[in-house]
Amino acid sequence: MGVVTPLGNRVDSLWNNLVAGESGVSRITALDPSEFSAQIAAEIKDFDPDDWLDKKESRRLSRFLQLTVAATKMALDDSSLKLDSTDLERVGVLIGSGIGGLDILGEQHRRHIEAGPGKVSPFLVPYMIPDMASGYISIQHGLKGPNSCVVTACSTGANAIGDASHVIRRGEADVMVAGGAEAPITEIGLAGFCAARALSTRNDDPEGASRPWDLNRDGFVMGEGAGIVILESLEHAKARGATIYGEIVGYAMSADAFHITQPEPQGDGARRSMSLALKYAGLKPEQIGYINAHGTSTPYGDRLETVAIKKVFGDLASKVPVSSTKSMIGHTLGAAGAIESIVCIKVLETGTIHPTINYETPDPECDLDYVPNESRKADVEWVMKNSFGFGGHNVTLIFRKFSG
Repeated sequence: MGVVTPLGNRVDSLWNNLVAGESGVSRITALDPSEFSAQIAAEIKDFDPDDWLDKKESRRLSRFLQLTVAATKMALDDSSLKLDSTDLERVGVLIGSGIGGLDILGEQHRRHIEAGPGKVSPFLVPYMIPDMASGYISIQHGLKGPNSCVVTACSTGANAIGDASHVIRRGEADVMVAGGAEAPITEIGLAGFCAARALSTRNDDPEGASRPWDLNRDGFVMGEGAGIVILESLEHAKARGATIYGEIVGYAMSADAFHITQPEPQGDGARRSMSLALKYAGLKPEQIGYINAHGTSTPYGDRLETVAIKKVFGDLASKVPVSSTKSMIGHTLGAAGAIESIVCIKVLETGTIHPTINYETPDPECDLDYVPNESRKADVEWVMKNSFGFGGHNVTLIFRKFSG
């Protein structure tokens, strides 16, 4: 597993900060935010792309690709997969991004306006398009198996991991590099989400701005990051003596078929996604020990995810712990489902559930166990991960502690 996040550029540093309830949100430094209604974000600290790339190439790549390269290198190193003795035609890549290279798009648009079309970089299109995350990793490491990209807004990272698992289950690959990356903290990215009135404007309290399920929540906080996992068939992993962190046992998706940004008002799409994932896994609701929620801190979305969980879990809904990683690292959009899947694996590995921070004033319509403000010990065997995206995309993954 490999991550680059606002709370750490290694899995262990991210995890330790999450368990401690730290916030990665602050006033934006990547640009002057003074003209925007939302002036806060969860930015990545202490990341130098030159540590991972040749300096010339580093300057050319858009930021979401830089983050992808770093997180992938960490994941490959962590896996101890020896590529020089592996059939690379059986190793594929499936990495998604909700938006892609917004930074290079904005930069080259300005160049076009100021100096004309002849000054636009030939790298604009290839380093802007979301599928280049998968393409670039394939080229960089010589991976010749199935190569694809998922673009399902905020469901992207979870979709990528689920789809990659299906590639392996179908026998089309032994190993898949999978996950998501996003770098939306740009002028046009911030302007777009501000115009949609999706972001928190709690500018005077950055660390307290992302507050899922709290009565005083006012929108999500934009974040950036990348999360990459190495998936393998059990046979392949065992044959090479791999360290196995967990197993994907459930994956499902559904469509709200309702609105371009708002969830379906009865939470039915999310309900079907969770129910189908349980059916795929052959599990009953009472076997789920933890839900890593989508939990964005929006008034509408948090309430409807609560409604959907109640529909799936019934009388058990108040007993299953639910928490939001986004309360601390903001909403990393297309990377969220991948980073949060890695968080789920850490829950299985450590027996600890990280908290939902900034939960101060309960919302009567959001009345589940959101693990408020302090982490909790829990011996968990199965965890559920929800991701929901603009366009009505709903994705649920279920992970199991690997027991051999």
